[in-house]
Amino acid sequence: MDTILQELIAKLKENGYVDERTLTRIINRSNRGKPMDNRNSKRKLVVYFSELLEDNPDKLEEFGMDDEIYPALSSLLKIKPQRTASGVATITVLTKPWKCSSDCLYCPNDVRMPKSYLHKEPGAQRAELNYFDPYLQVATRLKALREMGHVIDKIELIVLGGTWTDYPESYQIWFIKELFRALNDAHATGVTEAHARRAFYSELGLSTDDAVLAMQTAQAQERVSSGEISFNEAISELYLQNPLWQKVAKKQVASFEELEHEQKINETAKHRMVGLVIETRPETLNFSSLTTIRHLGCTKVQIGIQSVDSEILEANHRAVSINKIKRAFGLLRIFGFKVHTHFMLNLYGSNPQKDVEDYLEFVTNPYYKPDEVKIYPCSLVPDTHLVKKYDEKSWKPYSYDELVDALSIDVLNTEVYTRISRMIRDISKDDILVGNKQSNLREDVEAHVKELGRPVKEIRFREIKKRQVSFDELHMNIHPYTTAYSQEYFLEWVTKENLIAGFLRLSLPHQDFISEHLDELPIGLNEAMIREVHVYGKVEGLDTEGDNAQHIGLGKCLIAKAKEIAHERGFEKINVISSIGTREYYKKQGFEQTGLYQQAPLD
Repeated sequence: MDTILQELIAKLKENGYVDERTLTRIINRSNRGKPMDNRNSKRKLVVYFSELLEDNPDKLEEFGMDDEIYPALSSLLKIKPQRTASGVATITVLTKPWKCSSDCLYCPNDVRMPKSYLHKEPGAQRAELNYFDPYLQVATRLKALREMGHVIDKIELIVLGGTWTDYPESYQIWFIKELFRALNDAHATGVTEAHARRAFYSELGLSTDDAVLAMQTAQAQERVSSGEISFNEAISELYLQNPLWQKVAKKQVASFEELEHEQKINETAKHRMVGLVIETRPETLNFSSLTTIRHLGCTKVQIGIQSVDSEILEANHRAVSINKIKRAFGLLRIFGFKVHTHFMLNLYGSNPQKDVEDYLEFVTNPYYKPDEVKIYPCSLVPDTHLVKKYDEKSWKPYSYDELVDALSIDVLNTEVYTRISRMIRDISKDDILVGNKQSNLREDVEAHVKELGRPVKEIRFREIKKRQVSFDELHMNIHPYTTAYSQEYFLEWVTKENLIAGFLRLSLPHQDFISEHLDELPIGLNEAMIREVHVYGKVEGLDTEGDNAQHIGLGKCLIAKAKEIAHERGFEKINVISSIGTREYYKKQGFEQTGLYQQAPLD
């Protein structure tokens, strides 16, 4: 492997650049005459290079690797570079199967998964292979990202599983504590702990084999499909009343003191959590549940809205009132969370024109105005109540052209402060009975939008991604907008082409609401809130310097401007909903830990 690396570096020095074809030739040459089990590959080289950086960095000097060669080689070796193009490495984990307090028409009832997920989805498969253990899920994903050549010292954790707040609080605390512990252990004792955990589950008699799991759940799944029992009853039989899972559950408890211990370690750990997202339903959110969620270290909340048309929600058995949705949005903003929502087209009882009107209401009504949204079409999957509606011919999927047209209008109606994160669910084509199976739906929508010739304002379309920028290329735009509970400011650094290199969300809560609920809120009067700071560009190490967007002071300038705006409008203090792994950064910007937030005075 040393020889391959030396040849690559020599080629880099010779040409200043090495392409994929040259890399392949060098690897192929090194494999001549070797048996299949001893051949080199790009992935093997990535692993070797990563281990060299961690265990023997002095050897890189022996190879003659200087400051110019290192980033070129790292870029060449990285697999799927888009995974960290937004500035952080994202890891998605799933909670264990659990009962759900809702039963929506379109929602899958796969008894191997938490409600709304299917066991063939990539993230679901990884969770099942790791016994739904948060520590193992993170450890496995960190290893994979490292082997793909990605920088993994800044991690955003996304916790999926239907309705987070339906789980017992002790399980919630344990689950998040284990996420932090996996990050804290990753550089030292993680491998040993992971082996011990796998042994525990295996010796207990639990399996991760797909065929075994299919056999164990087949009867319960059939009874759910036939309507003999409900999803919740099947989950009770398979997990809650199962002696093996009961033994597991006894270990899945923790205290806030144990969680805070791991959080404190993570503030300066090698692998820091710079974002923590949980998924739940809007009707579960109140002062108490949001206080707990914030105590866990959460910075963003995903909520399934699906529609803001009460008739459509009722037709789809979505047991939530419009007033509760509005209240959830307001409380999330007051608590400082980023609001990430799910919105669906082609629900039962709707049509393309209704969908366009519904989404326009969603992005313009002061009670909503989401920060981020997944907008995707409803697809028919097995074991849903929607199957009956399809068989009765009272529901049918839109044509592909209808989908593209409706989504294109939605994209154009999305405001500058909202990011459309996805347009499809990560569902296997084999699991979709009817409906969209095109994985490139978003590309087709964006191509159609370009044909329409109107500018796109939403964030993801404008992200600068891997492009290198200098400070002189950028200017700051400030977009004020009003919501039912606050005055918001979206500050963004953009290029002359309107590509976005960084942004900040500033929230100035309406003081009459704060005054009315002082005893229930973790913030006080005249306190502004920074809800998000994000700078795009290639991920750099926490202790490194570079010339991309993350290292030219964009975040610092955004924070300074936010302080200035809040001060001018009469606010005395400013909070930031910092993640555990960014506390050190905000300390340098003059913030100190005060309760559930970091805070700075406004002079």
